[in-house]
Amino acid sequence: MKRLEAIPLLVAGDVRPGDSLLELLMCALRRQRLRPRAGDIVVVKHKIVSKAEGRIAPLAAMQPDSKTRDWAKAWKHDARVAELAIANARRVVRMDRVLITETPHGFICANSGVDLSNVDGGASAVLLPEDPDASARRLHLAFRRRLRLHIPVIIADSFGRPWREGLTEAALGVAGLKPLRDYRGLRDPHGYELHATCEAVADELACIAGLVCGKLEGTPACLIRGYTYQRGNGSAKELIRPAERDLFR
Repeated sequence: MKRLEAIPLLVAGDVRPGDSLLELLMCALRRQRLRPRAGDIVVVKHKIVSKAEGRIAPLAAMQPDSKTRDWAKAWKHDARVAELAIANARRVVRMDRVLITETPHGFICANSGVDLSNVDGGASAVLLPEDPDASARRLHLAFRRRLRLHIPVIIADSFGRPWREGLTEAALGVAGLKPLRDYRGLRDPHGYELHATCEAVADELACIAGLVCGKLEGTPACLIRGYTYQRGNGSAKELIRPAERDLFR
């Protein structure tokens, strides 16, 4: 790898249910005079995927129960958001200062990924895509049909972390590349055999995109160029640690 480039893609206007993400991204590429190449990777923020798939919920429709209202009042949270998060959770992991849930996908995160930013000013929330891997595969195949190129797709979202402050990006959906690079069994330059090194490359690529896309710049996608990925029928599920090996479950 000689040089790594991360090029933010500006999508014009707001994304609405039923919009074609392929067309929106192709328009962005044309406006920026970018021609995709073999080896390029596209990272897309989950929010435009969810919007295009109609994963938007009005908060006025939520009717929090008394337990949720009491918790929200105690911690100064929006009870409607909490109720929506619980409704979209496989289970509640912890309901303390922050509502931590496990989503039906298996992600452990705050509020089931329910997000009010960049939607409509707080009246509605965006949910995670129902099947992020399937969403990534559809876009990956659409690029292949349109461009005759193998363009891996990563769908990303911001997650908190148990050990450190601040949010960072994580891959929710993956298509066209292996999300993990396994170095176990290889030797370092000093001859030491690696036993535990398995790099979460899909998450790292998502983080690169997060740096250039930002939160408020209206650039919900990124073209990454120069990274030598491993082709494969990857899935973001490979990044979820099984419960029997998870010290926090």
